[in-house]
Amino acid sequence: MKNVGPPSPAAQPAQREHADGRTRQGVARLLLERGPLTAAVIADELGLSPAAVRRHLDALLADGEVRTREASTKVQRGRGRPAKLFLLTETGRGRFGHAYDDLAVAALRFLADAGGEQAVRAFAEQRMATLVERHRASVLANPDPNARARALALALTHEGYAASTRQVGAGEQLCQHHCPVAHVAAEFPQLCEAETAAFADLLGTHVQRLATIARGDAACTTHLPASTREKHQKSQGPEAAPDADETCPDSFREPV
Repeated sequence: MKNVGPPSPAAQPAQREHADGRTRQGVARLLLERGPLTAAVIADELGLSPAAVRRHLDALLADGEVRTREASTKVQRGRGRPAKLFLLTETGRGRFGHAYDDLAVAALRFLADAGGEQAVRAFAEQRMATLVERHRASVLANPDPNARARALALALTHEGYAASTRQVGAGEQLCQHHCPVAHVAAEFPQLCEAETAAFADLLGTHVQRLATIARGDAACTTHLPASTREKHQKSQGPEAAPDADETCPDSFREPV
């Protein structure tokens, strides 16, 4: 049998990091199942030293996964400062996953069965109308269509879509590098269709969707036609449709 020596010095930090990750997960799971708890109780339950537990709790606090509160005076024993209780935040609960996508798909399937495709479409349109109204004033404050496109990208970024714009030929492309509802939209394309229609209504011009994350593309790409300051090009005929493969790059760029 081949002898296996001790791990190399280069491998030791990685092993320690892996071990810390497992212990931290154990601390978080205990708080999920039993929290809020004091550091002393956590140390006792996991068989760790109080110093080790405090180190992991400090890391979880720094990452926003744990918060603290003082224990009720009704459960205080002895003298001294009130015990500090640790409990998970919503971010910390995210370690253990959510079923939001499954819930949304199930809800829309029920809606489709009960009210048909038109009910799903009405929901999608109402969802986008609510999102657009939050940013309509800031987008329309820009008289230039290209500036409006950039303002829309910034608004979408604030909504979690990691959006940017880039100039392509005489027009602009709106690039959404993330879609919070991509898994749901893969089954219900009405969400993407309502989004495209909302962009056209807000910008006051026809737009063309070239790619979507829901269909497996790297980004959601929407072509916006040339701005009104280029009306002199009308004599050359209507703007040519963009190539289907001329879509946004994978890398995210902040809108300017």
